[in-house]
Amino acid sequence: MTERRTLYPPIEPYASGTLDVGDGHSLYWERCGTPGAKPVVFLHGGPGGGCSPDHRRQFDPALYDILLFDQRGCGKSTPFANLDHNTTWDLVADIERLREMCGYEKWMVFGGSWGSTLSLAYAETHPERASELVLRGIFLGSQSEYDWLYRYGASELYPEEWDAFRNHVPEDQRGDLLAAYGDLLLSEDKDTRVAAAKAWSRWEGVTVTLLPDPEMLADFTDEAHAVACARIENHYFRHDCWFESGQLLRDAAKLRGIPGVIVQGRHDCCTPPAAAWALKQVWPEVDLQIVPDASHLFSEPGITDGLVRATDRFAGKA
Repeated sequence: MTERRTLYPPIEPYASGTLDVGDGHSLYWERCGTPGAKPVVFLHGGPGGGCSPDHRRQFDPALYDILLFDQRGCGKSTPFANLDHNTTWDLVADIERLREMCGYEKWMVFGGSWGSTLSLAYAETHPERASELVLRGIFLGSQSEYDWLYRYGASELYPEEWDAFRNHVPEDQRGDLLAAYGDLLLSEDKDTRVAAAKAWSRWEGVTVTLLPDPEMLADFTDEAHAVACARIENHYFRHDCWFESGQLLRDAAKLRGIPGVIVQGRHDCCTPPAAAWALKQVWPEVDLQIVPDASHLFSEPGITDGLVRATDRFAGKA
């Protein structure tokens, strides 16, 4: 059996800064790897998840010039957890501003989970700017996907955690958990907001790994991470991510001619493989790799292996 690839060694940015994108928002960005090498933009998950040092390590730093940034309202971007002027299409415009800042004509677009959603929205809006797409854990922003996580589906696999998530809101509001959590996350009382954010993020955290990962779950429920992720995710999901029904699949024809790889965990309980399969049907050229012993996170061995092999391939590395 071929040995699985692992992340590249840790690296530090060679440049970093902030970019004023208007509407009161300032984005933190960093560039890693080799200036002038193959350009790639990394789009983190959530929405609201922010970047981490390990995200830099999915690319050979000798072959890539890597742009990472914290999307509006999260990570080191400011204002923190702010929902004003924070939509999918604001983020698509931000990616273009960052591309222009870097001086690239086009670049590889790399994203997982919500990052895959944003990658598709960006590439379908600006197909001439995407040289390749490398995606993980496809999420299309469809009603069936929201229902899977927040009505019925994942609840059947994690019943004890579902009960804790559902029971955090008053019984008479449990028919619409997105709305109920939205009210709690926007409460004027800080303790109410933080408790709801931690409950929201814990539920997501238990669905993203094949095996329990207490360290990861602790990171998910850390107050700063939980507040940004929960507030921004809930804000996006309650607005259907500002997509028309079925928009990303409808417009997938615009991806024709863009080389792509999808790395999808077979047992992904957060973003089940059905979405990746549906995307493959309308974008037949994409290389869909379903990893038999993986769930959702990029750090799971089979997912890491597929992503690193994809970035190596597109950099021309044997």
